[in-house]
Amino acid sequence: MKRLILTLCLPLGFGCAQMTQPSSAQGMNNSPQLVDDQRMVAAPGQSNSLYQNNTAVINDSSQVSVPTRKNINHYVRGIMQDMAENLQYVNSKTPLAVSSFIFLDDNYNDGTLLGNQIAESFMHELHSFGVPVIDFKTTDFMRVTPSGDFVFSRDYLELSQDQNFNYVLAGTMVNHQGGVLVNARIIGLASKAVVGSAQGFIPQSVVDALDSSYRTDGVMLKQASK
Repeated sequence: MKRLILTLCLPLGFGCAQMTQPSSAQGMNNSPQLVDDQRMVAAPGQSNSLYQNNTAVINDSSQVSVPTRKNINHYVRGIMQDMAENLQYVNSKTPLAVSSFIFLDDNYNDGTLLGNQIAESFMHELHSFGVPVIDFKTTDFMRVTPSGDFVFSRDYLELSQDQNFNYVLAGTMVNHQGGVLVNARIIGLASKAVVGSAQGFIPQSVVDALDSSYRTDGVMLKQASK
């Protein structure tokens, strides 16, 4: 009797096993499936390549080009070009001298670093235009000292009284919002006639770029008038 019951249960157990297999397979297939046209999304922090381009260029501050600031010579060159358009009587056979530029509202006997540098720049520009320039501050001798050798002087007693020039380039300056206005002209010494003129503007940033030798702890020292 026991053998008969076991014989009947074996087919039933086998059939039940077959019935449970599809359901378990179906349960496994219940997990989300990706369609072919869908893209896998990685978990945060899994790969940086999904969020950043590997070919991105690293910002290197050492490779960033800094724009070059124009110095005072650039603006003097522009003033000289304007003056050459209306210049008369001055040519390659008329020697010319250049004086320091002075501030319009200041004492005409007081020079500044800005005015002297403008004069130096005009000497170069005039020479480039083919106009003979007389440097009247050149002495007839070389002064040799322990600190250096010098041929220039601002002492009129050391300079020659006979100067070979009939025209002089001079000018005035005036402080303006954002910079300095420059008025330049060429004058005949005998006639006092203006034979050429031009005006220009120098930005304050360029003026401030001039580094005076008379500084203490970054503060510019101005010589007191006697």
